[in-house]
Amino acid sequence: MSKAPQPLAGIKVLDISRVLAGPWCGQMLADMGADVIKVERPGSGDDTRHWGPPWLAGTAESAYYLCANRGKRSVTVDMAKPEGQAVIKQLVAQSDVLIENFKVGGLQRYGLDYASLKALNPKLIYCSITGFGQESPYAHRAGYDFMIQAMGGVMSLTGKPDDEPGGGPVKSGVAFTDIFTGLYAANAVLAALYQRRDSGEGCHIDMALMDVQVGVLANQALNYLTSGNVPQRMGNAHPNIVPYQAFATQDGHMIVAVGNDEQFKRFCTTLSLPWLADDPRYATNGARVNQRALLVPQLEAALAQRSTEHWLAAFEAAGVPCGPINTLDRVFDDAHVKARGLKQTLPHTQAGQVDLVANPIRFNGVQMSATTAPPHLGQHTDNVLAELGITQEQCEALRKAGII
Repeated sequence: MSKAPQPLAGIKVLDISRVLAGPWCGQMLADMGADVIKVERPGSGDDTRHWGPPWLAGTAESAYYLCANRGKRSVTVDMAKPEGQAVIKQLVAQSDVLIENFKVGGLQRYGLDYASLKALNPKLIYCSITGFGQESPYAHRAGYDFMIQAMGGVMSLTGKPDDEPGGGPVKSGVAFTDIFTGLYAANAVLAALYQRRDSGEGCHIDMALMDVQVGVLANQALNYLTSGNVPQRMGNAHPNIVPYQAFATQDGHMIVAVGNDEQFKRFCTTLSLPWLADDPRYATNGARVNQRALLVPQLEAALAQRSTEHWLAAFEAAGVPCGPINTLDRVFDDAHVKARGLKQTLPHTQAGQVDLVANPIRFNGVQMSATTAPPHLGQHTDNVLAELGITQEQCEALRKAGII
């Protein structure tokens, strides 16, 4: 296998964030070759280390922690103590980027806020991730993905309509507001690095979970802003395309994603209902959206007559976009997932090895995924401090004092 490219080689990132959004940003940068130093509390570390079960066999590492910390070096430092703050400032002096997700103003008492660290390192790119940003009537509030999914509108769009069995608001099955925020933050860091190349100066990046959640409402936000009509929950149906939803088959469920009128013709022909595509009520997507209530029951009745396997094969042959609704065991057994190497197995100092989900970005056919496992707590403390000129004897004294 070709060695992964490292476009961020030489960039040093200090990741003092916890949980998911900040660590996800740091992992993205590590995957691209940055040296990401994860600063954690002595004795306990990142909160997510304890968010289990499940745990990696032979370790105390939770699966949750493992998902967002590949490619980093772990250093334990108590930032509440002056000696710990001094160590972090030494790291800052040598860093290009700092990622934090403390409450607004929370780092000021430690002298680790942007204004203080900018004076120490004017080239520093300081990325703050909070629930509501640095300037907001809600700036003082903590932000959690679940809460932001509700406040940011996506839970008004996700789930079955209230008047159907099982209706009501539903959150996403993964903390996707956190993940999107991590991705946006990584993009912002890359842009800031590019800007610094010309200006020679760093900057303060202000990322808010709420901003990101509103930002990724995408077509649903524009449906509202364009029409003035408030979108409602539609289960697995699509507000702008028909048919584009899950359907029950004879033995299960599948999705059909008809994206244009030609695909609809092929879809109807495969269902042995070719006249539907010629009916002016259904001939165009706009017409189908307007006549959804008439059309969909006819499609449901036809699809219920045969098995999922039958329809998947038939639609694939006809060029109609479709797919199964896979459980995760089937996802990781899927031919595409295997061929693209999306399960990544790395050596682990305690467990022997660990299975992770690889970064999906590829450069020239090579995955942009770090090749070192998420570190155990404090794994690299002595090595990183040695790079600062701190001797082993000094490390032992700091450790006895509970600083590291």
